[in-house]
Amino acid sequence: MKLGKIKHIMIVFSLIILSGSCTKVVIKPDLTLGPAEMRWAKKTLSKMTLEEKIGQMVACRYSGNFVNRNSEYFQNLKTLIVEHKIGGLIIFGGEVYESAILTNSFQELAKIPLLVASDFERGAGNQIDGATLFPPLMSLGAADSEDLAYSMGKITAKEGRALGIHMTYAPVVDVNVNPDNPIINTRSVGEDPELVSRIAEAFINGCQDFGLIATAKHFPGHGDTDLDSHSVLATIEGDRDRLNRVELFPFQRAVDAGVQAIMTAHLRIPALDPTPDLPATLSHPILTDLLRNEMGFRGLIVTDSMGMGGVTSLFTSEDAALRAVKAGVDMLLLPPTPKEVIRALIQAVRNGEIQESRIDLSVKRILEAKARLGLHLKKLVDVEVLDRKIGIKDYFVQAEKTFDSSMTLVKNEGDVVPLSAGFQKIAVFALSSDPGGYFAGRTFVREMKKRVPRAMEFYAEASTGDEFIAKVLERTKEAEVVVIGLFSRLRAGKGSVGLDLRQVQMIKELAEGHQRVVVVSFGSPYFLRHFKDVDAYLCAYRYADESQISAVKALFGEIDIVGKLPVSIPGVFPIGHGLKVPKKNKE
Repeated sequence: MKLGKIKHIMIVFSLIILSGSCTKVVIKPDLTLGPAEMRWAKKTLSKMTLEEKIGQMVACRYSGNFVNRNSEYFQNLKTLIVEHKIGGLIIFGGEVYESAILTNSFQELAKIPLLVASDFERGAGNQIDGATLFPPLMSLGAADSEDLAYSMGKITAKEGRALGIHMTYAPVVDVNVNPDNPIINTRSVGEDPELVSRIAEAFINGCQDFGLIATAKHFPGHGDTDLDSHSVLATIEGDRDRLNRVELFPFQRAVDAGVQAIMTAHLRIPALDPTPDLPATLSHPILTDLLRNEMGFRGLIVTDSMGMGGVTSLFTSEDAALRAVKAGVDMLLLPPTPKEVIRALIQAVRNGEIQESRIDLSVKRILEAKARLGLHLKKLVDVEVLDRKIGIKDYFVQAEKTFDSSMTLVKNEGDVVPLSAGFQKIAVFALSSDPGGYFAGRTFVREMKKRVPRAMEFYAEASTGDEFIAKVLERTKEAEVVVIGLFSRLRAGKGSVGLDLRQVQMIKELAEGHQRVVVVSFGSPYFLRHFKDVDAYLCAYRYADESQISAVKALFGEIDIVGKLPVSIPGVFPIGHGLKVPKKNKE
């Protein structure tokens, strides 16, 4: 059942003949505006210069940290807003008050209200310290709860709008069918297009019911690649029938549900556009013919970062921007040289390479989005009430419930889980595959030792020496149970979400010994492929402190374990597998 109310809907009736006569009722959101909003958008567009129109189509980055107003950093952004008339900003990291104050300052500089966005894939806390952090979407897939997804969207929207942020570049609706995907992986709901669609729709409704534009990404689908488009141009193979069933399916559902924005992917999809070395972001057949005309999308088309290798390895910033606009893009995100891009687009219109009427179509959509948000009436936020709107206890409780509900016990030989705090000989490992990640599992170890104070503890990262690992293996022979937390960050440009091979070998050696071995993945659920003989395997999907706390509660039977795998682990367990373990009764 679809959650949330979708305001301003229109009913479109179409007759479909299928071996007989039947009527299919298609309900799509009506993105038209009220009379006042429509007048503002129309009047504003009519008074804009070409330079102002082009500027509206560009969004640049900033961070919500303290900055002196006379600094080069602030003055550069001021120039982009005042002189080059950019239409949007994207916030990357920051603190609550600094973010809101700085955003207000930029809004005061803008002649036309700025559309402020951020990547809130895991809630506002994904970028803003102090706001509510949720688990990644694969956790929502494991919980298989539209209620949790809707609540996550609702809380994200409330905190985002309080901060002066109007748009989230979420949800990811890519269907992660490739276990070696280095950049989507746990950011996806899972590998079932129907599950992805249901959870994504609920999140979209939660966001948009409370005034935050949601963005389905990365169109036409980034789930079946083992390459990272932050670095290179990846290719998605498969014919159109396969794309319809897998990649395009959740995007069509998101369009039908009323998602107000879609982000493009820097991927090549030969079945949709055979042009060699051309990313979808720059493809007219994909963005206009398919997304606009065939799929019926009427909202904003925004690019993924135009500074990513999937574009910059093949095109200059100016050429890529022009191709993207010709393809049907409305907003160019993070072009490496925004001033030069704006100048190049202005020149392209003046020399007739692109019609100003094409620019007007995009600017009209951008202005209408701003009017729909009410920015023409109020573009500043009240900083005085932030401590009553951000990080509310009820929000944190809801987030904790979401983390807890996603814990997935995949394997449990000999019922080793739940653990007993009575074990005196437990060894706890926090193994990071990332350089500099030595203490990534500090919270995990701390929570384990709260229950078993005498537990041995060991940390290691990718650069930890072989001699240390050998000593640790010798010491752990005394342990009855070895509990291992695995940390491998999903990060742009990293190129892999795999594990350190020495650590994999260590786990295999431990599994061959007399100890019972429990592994917790604070990342990809696919890790189990490397050490199938461990006694127990718990998926927590993310390295966040909140995930680490929930995982330890699950290991000691303090919460019900109810999650199910939203992906299959090839050769090991199918999608939907998950062992339910009720929490222990308190004595």
